[in-house]
Amino acid sequence: MTLSRHRHQRWLILLATVIGVVGTARLGVWQLDRATQKIERQALLDARLQLPELAAADLARTPDEVEAQTQRRIRLQGRWMVRATLFLDNRPMDGRVGFHVVTPLLLADGTAVLVERGWAPRNALRREDLPPVKTPDAEAVTVVARIIPNPSRLFDFGGVESGPIRQNLDIAAAARESGLSLRPVALLQTEGPPDEGLLRHWAAPSVGVDKHHGYAAQWFALSTLMAGLYVWFQLIRPRRQAASHVA
Repeated sequence: MTLSRHRHQRWLILLATVIGVVGTARLGVWQLDRATQKIERQALLDARLQLPELAAADLARTPDEVEAQTQRRIRLQGRWMVRATLFLDNRPMDGRVGFHVVTPLLLADGTAVLVERGWAPRNALRREDLPPVKTPDAEAVTVVARIIPNPSRLFDFGGVESGPIRQNLDIAAAARESGLSLRPVALLQTEGPPDEGLLRHWAAPSVGVDKHHGYAAQWFALSTLMAGLYVWFQLIRPRRQAASHVA
């Protein structure tokens, strides 16, 4: 290899290394920025949990009102629409797999809101069997809950689902299917009669700060690795080889 070609190759390696080191380091910094944003978001949600209960009359009627109410506590009176109850599958709680039970609550003004009422176990042998859930019908109930944008979601492949057992549920689809005028929010019920057969060991609201710290650590580690490999293979190792030849 000629001297000029060797120098050209070394410059290319240096350029590629600089681009890689700077690029991965910037990605690490971006993940730290995202973590900072999430920390601020988490603090906001935690603060909302300490606020007094939102008045029932103030529950969001338009999508623009949802964000400011997320994770606020609320107490509503209404009637369960038992016919529209759905079971969200593959939801774990306390180390067991089962369903999140979702039932619309019909309010006095004729609108309704989806309520994620609690967790019920799944039949391990006959997964199509629905768990027994006691639901008062045709009588007023009081629901104590936290406001959430949508019922909990898992990854799905976008297929059209039907029947009482679903992987996911969104408010617009539930409104079309049930014929109800649904508010653009959902509720996560936190209190209820013990004889309903539902568990409500909900995890505290989390925005996933830790994952951004993990991603940042990975990007910074990759940046450091590339810099270290360059120093070893392009600087330290050639000098050691040259010194050994002289010796």
